[in-house]
Amino acid sequence: MPTYPFFSPRAPFVTTRVPLSRRRFLQGAGIALSLPFLESMLPGVARAGAKADSPLAPGAKPRRMLAVCNNLGLLGDQFFPTGTGRDYVASPYLKLLQDHRSDFSVFSGVSHPNVDGGHPADVCFLTAAPHPGSSSFRNTVSLDQHIAEQIGTLTRFPSLTLAVNTRTRSLSWTGTGVAIPPEDKAAEVFKQLFLQGSPEQVKAQLRQLDNGRSILDTIAGQARELSRGVTARDRDRLDQYFTSVRDLEHRLQASRGWETKPKPVVQAPVPVDPTNPAAYMEKVKIMYDLARLAFETDSTRAITLMLDSVSTPALDIPDKTISDGYHNLSHHGKSEKKRSELTTIDEWHMKLLAKLLADLKAVREAEDTLLDRTMVLYGSNFGDANAHTCFNMPTILAGGGFRHGQHHAFSTTNNYPLPNLYVSMLQRMGIETDKFASSTGTMRGLELA
Repeated sequence: MPTYPFFSPRAPFVTTRVPLSRRRFLQGAGIALSLPFLESMLPGVARAGAKADSPLAPGAKPRRMLAVCNNLGLLGDQFFPTGTGRDYVASPYLKLLQDHRSDFSVFSGVSHPNVDGGHPADVCFLTAAPHPGSSSFRNTVSLDQHIAEQIGTLTRFPSLTLAVNTRTRSLSWTGTGVAIPPEDKAAEVFKQLFLQGSPEQVKAQLRQLDNGRSILDTIAGQARELSRGVTARDRDRLDQYFTSVRDLEHRLQASRGWETKPKPVVQAPVPVDPTNPAAYMEKVKIMYDLARLAFETDSTRAITLMLDSVSTPALDIPDKTISDGYHNLSHHGKSEKKRSELTTIDEWHMKLLAKLLADLKAVREAEDTLLDRTMVLYGSNFGDANAHTCFNMPTILAGGGFRHGQHHAFSTTNNYPLPNLYVSMLQRMGIETDKFASSTGTMRGLELA
């Protein structure tokens, strides 16, 4: 078993002190667990406050991006606010994000120029490649893969491509226009992120998880030793991280348990079964938690999440009755009953997004929060799924070190290019560029914090 440089908690932080490598792992019984990003991993000068914005600069603090596409959109009259700038009046959906109003910006009147074609446009959400419905269509590089090409070597995983209820619809595309198949099994992603060892050792650890034993139990001694050798703030960070790992393990294991159990016949809502596409919201929540843990361990800097709703049946929503499939509800034809059920689904999306933002804000990275260092892009290829239009795409950008709290309103008849936002995001990642896809510059009115 390898040894690691643990330090006396009384030792002062000086420039000559060797930083703890973020590529090191806690390891026991052939199983390795990634460490969260700690201030003790930074060189002394960086911990003292050196400002190095390039991601390749020594001691540079990581910046990250999570891009989420809900490919059936949101009801526009419930999503878009009234008024502009900082004095906008929140819409019903945005009121569910009210606790984070200063942490996100909302955009209206934006779209991808020449991206049409209805449902096929979801694969262009991060590429802005034109005319996806055309027989000659060929996709281009996605925003996350452009990031991965530039800084992907800085982390164990250059990027993560995730999805809910699909293994074919992908947000991530290579420079040659090839789709990267998404992973929609939370347990598999967790294993890829946090389990390391021979196939037999991994299987043994999974059996321990089946019996309710945490990975942390296996490496408890090393975890305690590590906690003694870092700063007080890092000890709090480790405690928070280990708690998150245990919580996710328990929920993943509880979900897996349903696979071998028959469903009881009871007069109650069907219990959550992640193998059932109707358990859509629970799957979304687990993927959000996985993304947070991946960023917290600095396992990757770019994650995409396709929320595929097109083939999803009637959803299981706590204390609510959804009588029709998600896709059919999106084509509501102005039916009040369908709109009401679709509103319930949309509201759950906003509640889960609010929970994600709160969780990212609760994690500290030195003087910042994880949300300060993470751009969360949430939107859809559809402006109106009922009419199959790809204009006026509902778009939120949270975190990442921008000056938020505004409604950036552009023309709803002559849309502003959404790829301009992507240029701003790339620059915020420390990637030098002034062009992405059909952009005409950076996002007008969006300022750095």
